[in-house]
Amino acid sequence: MTLRTTLQNSVAALALAIIIGGDALAQDDGIPIPQPKVDNLPVADASKRVDLTLPKFSHPTEITNPWFPVSTQESVLHTGVVDGKAFRTEVTLLPYTRIVEWNGIRIETLVSQYTAFLDGRIQEVAFDLYAQADDGSVWYFGEDVSDFKDGLIFSKEGTWLAGKDGPPNMIMPGKPKVGDVFRAENMPGIAFEEVTLTSVDNTIDGPLGPMKGVVSGSELHMDGKTLSEKHFGPGYGEVMTIDKDSGDIEAMTLGIPADALSRPVPAELTALTDGALSIFKAAGDKDWKSAAESAEAVKAAWEKFSAGDMPKPIKPLLGGGLKTLTGAVEKRNVGKSRQAAIETARWAFDLQLRHRPVAEINLARFDLWAAQVLVDAAAKNAGAVTGDMFTLMLIRDRILAKLDADTAQSLNIQLGELMTAAADEEFDAASEAAGKLREIVASVKHSL
Repeated sequence: MTLRTTLQNSVAALALAIIIGGDALAQDDGIPIPQPKVDNLPVADASKRVDLTLPKFSHPTEITNPWFPVSTQESVLHTGVVDGKAFRTEVTLLPYTRIVEWNGIRIETLVSQYTAFLDGRIQEVAFDLYAQADDGSVWYFGEDVSDFKDGLIFSKEGTWLAGKDGPPNMIMPGKPKVGDVFRAENMPGIAFEEVTLTSVDNTIDGPLGPMKGVVSGSELHMDGKTLSEKHFGPGYGEVMTIDKDSGDIEAMTLGIPADALSRPVPAELTALTDGALSIFKAAGDKDWKSAAESAEAVKAAWEKFSAGDMPKPIKPLLGGGLKTLTGAVEKRNVGKSRQAAIETARWAFDLQLRHRPVAEINLARFDLWAAQVLVDAAAKNAGAVTGDMFTLMLIRDRILAKLDADTAQSLNIQLGELMTAAADEEFDAASEAAGKLREIVASVKHSL
């Protein structure tokens, strides 16, 4: 199989979003849910389960459950450590819905895009389907999962769809109580998670200080292991998961609209992003005088801004990135300077997410990944360029509804050019397409 064919297959796999067409149909209350057989796992007694019948769904896309408020989650950022490497996830509510059929009932679901990065590279993408029942409980109707290695999809393991692979699964009760048990995923052999709630009024250390009213529980997986300290914060949804065996952690860093502020972007944050992007350009031109001047301006802006309040996880990440950036500029290292400039700008744009519309920040993220193509193409790293291309496609899906038809067409044409260049390992052509993508972004960044 050629690289071009493999890449085309990967694109097709990513584009195959879970969908079953049809109009939403009414249903009766309390339909019993057949339970699959579960062997060799210490599952809870059925008497503790709160997810054995499917409630009525009159307004399924109005998901307002405080501990899983999908319909109001415009953009959520998690950070952490997995396998000893930096971990980052971006969760975005997409601007369309899907109809899923189970047991003769068609239910409209929201689609949430989950994108995970490990050590700065795309690792996993999932399109998750959710709906809220009339009793306030939130149900999980499927996920289309793609796992990446060296920029290509290597596995779809974990993909499932209610009605095809098993029943719908509860992911949060409407009125959670200590001792409640529910299966967030209930397809043994494909995906299995059983949650037991241990607290419904917990207080944890959140990114902006103490977070109260947190629902906490433990989670049993197919391998028989339990994830401890799984927390859901009011207004945020899932805020923290810690694997008690490995120590891997995924924690809430920023959630919009919960953490949005009604005041303009601080001048220091604008100076950080503008300065980092100036360094990216100057380093590419080997204009080290300009790069050094921008580095000093960025350093001064950070010293002033970092004295104030911000999400705690971002502070060391952005501070460390700036240290790497200034060091790379001092050594006049083109590749490292440009890479550090991208990472610095990314964290600074994350902070701007509190002040600006989500679409504007996603457009800025799109521009940064196009810039990443230039770095990876210069290094002739084919896998990295391919991963960048997939990431650009995912962010494109977040902003496409905000673009006019001509701009959307231009964007898609250049993404197609980039895909072809990545498949053929034509690094100059990849750089050319990335440059044109950045030009398109520059032409529309003030119109969203």
